[in-house]
Amino acid sequence: MIRTFAFDVGETLVRDDRYWAAWADWLHIPRHTVSALVGAVVARGQDNADALRLVRPGIDIPSAYRAREEAGRGEFLDETDLYEDVRPALGALCEAGARVVIAGNQTLRAGELLRALDLPAHLIATSGEWGVAKPSPAFFERLVAEAGGTADEILYVGDHPQNDTLPARAAGLRTAHLRRGPWGFLWADDPEVTAAADHRIDSLMDLVPLAGQ
Repeated sequence: MIRTFAFDVGETLVRDDRYWAAWADWLHIPRHTVSALVGAVVARGQDNADALRLVRPGIDIPSAYRAREEAGRGEFLDETDLYEDVRPALGALCEAGARVVIAGNQTLRAGELLRALDLPAHLIATSGEWGVAKPSPAFFERLVAEAGGTADEILYVGDHPQNDTLPARAAGLRTAHLRRGPWGFLWADDPEVTAAADHRIDSLMDLVPLAGQ
């Protein structure tokens, strides 16, 4: 039985548009250029932050992040960053008696911003808070511990095969691959992804009938 639905954040719950646009503006690079480079490194299987390293070789990303915060141009999220199906789907899962967890590769600040949105969720946590990031098995071990129960009672929902679907499956969780965002669309029909995903969905509302199964 699926007792817990656990969600990735970027391009699963929230759009990444604002995040990359803010970096482009800070670095004085056209937004389209940064967006295209993110797509390019994604297609190569690289970390998306490598897009920033291409436009600013040698950039110290944590230092630049702190500088943005100090200048009042740091991370920001509000209701407009959420995909339209997020509140209805998470709310319906909670009403069905499922435990809802949000856990992704985000910063400490992102965790604060997500909690401020008052989403229908029992727990919201980030890799910055846990001190371990996907795709490390330790991230999913922490997720299982926080969720309670066993790994096979958790369905991890995400768009990124290398960070979500594949490592979650390897850790013994059930998986749902979301066809959304550049990662979700690019690898939607990849044989490795289709083999690892228990469910392949186009909307978070597709999860609601799975509650209790």
